[in-house]
Amino acid sequence: MKKSIFALSLAFLFVVNKLDAQSNPNWNNVFKNINKEVAANSNAYLSLKIATETIGHRLTGSANGKRAEQYAFDLLKSYGFTNLRFQPFEVESWSRGKIHVTIGADLQNQHDIKSVTLAHSPVNADVSLEVIDMGNGVEDDYIANPAKVNGKIALVYLGVLPNSKAGTPSLHRSEKTALATKYGAKGMIIINTAPNGVLLTGTASVTGKLIPIPAICVGKEDGLALREQLANGKLFSHITMNNFSGMIKARNVVATITGKSIPNEKVVIGGHLDSWDLATGAIDNGIGSFSVLDMARTFIKLKLNPARTVEFVMFMGEEEGLLGSRAYVKEAIKNKSIDQIRYMLNFDMTNDPKGYSTSAEDSKDLISGIGAIAHSIDTSFTNLFRVGAGLHSDNQPFMLQGVPTGGAAGGGLPKNAGPCYHADCDVFSLVEENGMKNTVRFGSMLLYGIADATEIKSKHFTDEETKNFLLKNNLKEPLQIAGEWRWKD
Repeated sequence: MKKSIFALSLAFLFVVNKLDAQSNPNWNNVFKNINKEVAANSNAYLSLKIATETIGHRLTGSANGKRAEQYAFDLLKSYGFTNLRFQPFEVESWSRGKIHVTIGADLQNQHDIKSVTLAHSPVNADVSLEVIDMGNGVEDDYIANPAKVNGKIALVYLGVLPNSKAGTPSLHRSEKTALATKYGAKGMIIINTAPNGVLLTGTASVTGKLIPIPAICVGKEDGLALREQLANGKLFSHITMNNFSGMIKARNVVATITGKSIPNEKVVIGGHLDSWDLATGAIDNGIGSFSVLDMARTFIKLKLNPARTVEFVMFMGEEEGLLGSRAYVKEAIKNKSIDQIRYMLNFDMTNDPKGYSTSAEDSKDLISGIGAIAHSIDTSFTNLFRVGAGLHSDNQPFMLQGVPTGGAAGGGLPKNAGPCYHADCDVFSLVEENGMKNTVRFGSMLLYGIADATEIKSKHFTDEETKNFLLKNNLKEPLQIAGEWRWKD
């Protein structure tokens, strides 16, 4: 027993000594104040409720999107921000029009099938073609017979089908559409993974620009029934649609707190404010972006001024191809402030976190140390730690420039909201206030700890280090499909 206690004591001292090299002894009091303030005065839930009721969806380029930008700006101003700006960027906006899809054993005997247009489909389309089952829609499904879908409509499953080969990648819908186009498909039908006929929207473009073929989503039950029919015979589909596309202006919203001792180093924290237009985007990404807005409120209310500069960013255009975060990074590269960004924290559909995540393994001591203090304040925060990397959210443009990225980990969506991703059921009634409060308080602690750390061991990767990092995380293939792999082997 004595030996065990002695060993534990040594372990504790080792952790404390390790944390002392990076942390500040005042963090415990700061984190307690954050916890108390958010518990008593958080405005995340209420402000999101008001936004969903008064604005509705927040589609980039729409009148609603513009209202959302102004709402976020005015909210931050009301919290007391004076260093506050819009960051305008020009974007090719897309919005849906009408769609009609029929399907049958031949082109004369067709029946309607419920469907929704995937974003960046052509402005006008009218195709009547044979439908070919392409399984998961990954490269292996085409290689065996490269001409199989040429001049036809590809039917693919959004995720990975049961009993698929081990290691089958789960590509994004835009990457599956790009592959179908590469092999000559003239149309795309994607089967949703959510049950009960839920339809999913989202971009089918890897570039954020119009794709050459019409792409639609059908419900899981309808789509799997089509696969069964194709196993026994042919199917043909008639897809007609019209949509809008044109150049418009959108705006990120940026609020800044200048660092007290290392102002030329910066931590960016953001979440995408925009949403798709089928519902109000309460989960995607209301719970993330409005939590970040409340973290900003908390910093101002408590007069928190960490060593490094902090920028709170509401990104627009994420849903249409990470357009706002790409614009932010493009500007940062141009004015060379990209070198000042020590960390980017992204909150996308984040709810009730139990730990923290990072792309940088050498941040473990710092981030776990922050989490240890959070755990001491509230043991429901278990201080889970995850290392990894992913695409298709606003962390991506930063990560591709070698910036360490991170955020929350271990949470879960409220009220079984997963099936409503990008769907017409993504409404405010799914949101839980306590989950948002937890995102705000634990997210604020993470932000303050990183921004105030004596040392951040994670450095910007060089270009070669970035390449190796992406290879290690199996991101070469999706980046190649998207045309974003800039390295030559």
